[in-house]
Amino acid sequence: MIQVWKDNRERISASIDDFFLGLAKSFEQFFVDCGKACIFFFEGLKLVFTRPFRFEEIVRHMEFVGNKSVIIIVMTSTFTGLALSYQIYLGFKLVNAVNLVGPTVGMGITRELGPVLTGLIVAARAGGAMAARLGTMRVNEQIDALEVMGIDPKQYLVSPRMVASIITMPLLCAIFDFVAMMGAHFLCITVLGLDQAIFWDKIQLWLKPGDIFQGLIKAGVFGVTFAAVCTNRGFNATGGAKGVGEATNQGVVNSMVLIIILNFLMTSFIRFFYAVMGWG
Repeated sequence: MIQVWKDNRERISASIDDFFLGLAKSFEQFFVDCGKACIFFFEGLKLVFTRPFRFEEIVRHMEFVGNKSVIIIVMTSTFTGLALSYQIYLGFKLVNAVNLVGPTVGMGITRELGPVLTGLIVAARAGGAMAARLGTMRVNEQIDALEVMGIDPKQYLVSPRMVASIITMPLLCAIFDFVAMMGAHFLCITVLGLDQAIFWDKIQLWLKPGDIFQGLIKAGVFGVTFAAVCTNRGFNATGGAKGVGEATNQGVVNSMVLIIILNFLMTSFIRFFYAVMGWG
């Protein structure tokens, strides 16, 4: 082994250097993309309030982001509620505290799993489609044609998508929370035989409106996050079909990573804000 290292140390050292150099470049590119997405978001947000108002476009994108995501949200939330409640039941059964399964599942879903999983699912489905659609329009020079016709492409293509994502994501998160709790109720009451009255009484006792609002606020932020990142990547795509694919992939990956990071930061900030305000 030592002899192999001596014979190939220059090549191995170069490979190690290339690995860490590529890792550093990936981190640098990620933060650069985040900065560009933030600037792109504020530019698009300002255009929401300029004439002509694109209400029809907003409604059309709300239907795309919201209605077409309901089925996959329902399927995911159902099995999330089933799996989470079962695992929590097994853990609490060890300490004879199965009556706390309901509120624990409720707080876990409304605070964390609901907004995060909703954000990840919709970012993969709708965010990827946004990046692909805008990227195709860019490489086919359709965006340039809009500029020639005197139409602001950001106001027409980007701003409605951002507004639609902000509005629909909390609604999808609410659906996720409700269906997941119904799945948890079915497993705990029908399958595991817990007392239904105690199950809901403990939920009402421990689950507060602030927990639900926390998740809905997160969902709205996650919506604008993936919308800004994916539209930015698609709007600035270059390099033909290959560039569109890379823009779509980078938009979805970056938005998912940002959702995970923002979830932790927002959890800390919201809990600190609640503590300062005396809300729990």
